[in-house]
Amino acid sequence: MPHAQTKLDDYILDTLLRDLVGHDHKPAAFLVYLWLAGEQARRKSAVAISYQELAENTGLSRSSTQASVRWLLRRKLLTATKANATAVPAYIVQYPWRRA
Repeated sequence: MPHAQTKLDDYILDTLLRDLVGHDHKPAAFLVYLWLAGEQARRKSAVAISYQELAENTGLSRSSTQASVRWLLRRKLLTATKANATAVPAYIVQYPWRRA
């Protein structure tokens, strides 16, 4: 089955990359954001995934993915919802620069 092409928002590479990697010193957070953005575009819905699965998909450690998710939530680049306290979170990638 062929993959649908999705256009990567120019802001992600032109600005967010430098912001997260250079200014915040959080390159792992950029990788997590990029992976989640791509996966959300493919699924056309929120991405429900555990830290372990996210680590495996990004090539990062579990602790790095946890710290990255916390940072992205703090920066409001990601939102998370859970059905209950022990459920796997569903992440929605946010694009705050698109707001007018």
